[in-house]
Amino acid sequence: MRISLLLLLICSSLGAQYQTLFQSGDLGYQCFRIPAMVGSGSKLYAFAEGRKAGCGDFGDVDILLRISHDGGENWTAPRVIVDNAELQAGNPTPVIDMLNPEYPEGRLMLFYNTGTQSEWETRSGNGRRKAYYTFSSDFGWSWSEPIDISNEVHFDRFSTIEFKDARTFALGPGHAIQLAMGTNKGRIYLPANHSLGDPQENFKDYHSYGIYSDDFGKTWKVSEDLPVPSSNEAMAVELPGDELLLLIRMQNNKDQSKMIARSLDNGVHWNEYDLVAELTTPVCQSSIIYIPESDHLYHLGPASIEKREQLTLWKSSDRGRNWSVLEIVEPGFAAYSDLLQLSRTELGLLYESADYDQINFKRIEINLAN
Repeated sequence: MRISLLLLLICSSLGAQYQTLFQSGDLGYQCFRIPAMVGSGSKLYAFAEGRKAGCGDFGDVDILLRISHDGGENWTAPRVIVDNAELQAGNPTPVIDMLNPEYPEGRLMLFYNTGTQSEWETRSGNGRRKAYYTFSSDFGWSWSEPIDISNEVHFDRFSTIEFKDARTFALGPGHAIQLAMGTNKGRIYLPANHSLGDPQENFKDYHSYGIYSDDFGKTWKVSEDLPVPSSNEAMAVELPGDELLLLIRMQNNKDQSKMIARSLDNGVHWNEYDLVAELTTPVCQSSIIYIPESDHLYHLGPASIEKREQLTLWKSSDRGRNWSVLEIVEPGFAAYSDLLQLSRTELGLLYESADYDQINFKRIEINLAN
């Protein structure tokens, strides 16, 4: 059922308030985009790109961070974590590593891309995209030197491992995951996408895949490519029984719904992949989380098929086979987002709003246990 038929039936029953964490024009940045959020206990970490010359993807782009120590009531001032001089550092994809014995208190890891040319130029065979991560073992106050993992996960003309003629390359964006159960417990897993070879009509050169580490970031491997042309930005969730899902943006403008890919070996191979008719969408990223206590999935994204608006929260009680609308979070403009479980009764939402003028944080009270 199209979301337009539901608008008169569903309203924001819980009336949550929001806080603007990133406001375009602040700190010398004309635009803030691409929210990402992770948390541990009462500590929350909200990341965004700060774009100095406007809202375009390429240019002088930094990654900034705000921290809350009280579950999102109060936040530190924005602070630059990654600055790639006058070039791009983007696609913030954070994860908290809680299982590495070298860091018994846990460590915050931030993965990101750099780029030397626009997406079109890179897709056309010019420029270079790379992947790095940096980490903090003191809850976000100090950060390591960036660690370059490009050669292991992006097989472009510079790769010494494999050549696929990969050109564009993007991580996430939004939170990554660390597997907490099953055969590969401890695995750090990030969705990624790349274009292969020359540009093709309807973005058929794009494919989603995953990158992962089973030694806490020391070495990296990649999944097989999803054999679906135009598959693009994605977010991952771990399910019981070594099952992993990718929620995928389709880059063409025809499908008008999300795709879910299902792996039965924790994200190395893809056993199923289908468009999900209930999850209507424009061409846009969206977010997903799994709540183990209730065995439910939650998905947040714009539901209009025409433009980036009608930010909607969906729920699945059968591990992503079927979905129902819970709430219209933002009826007007909304785009990229991230989701976080705050407690057994509360979700945290971080999302772009007001024609990219704001990135807002909102708490929503729902019963996550049933």
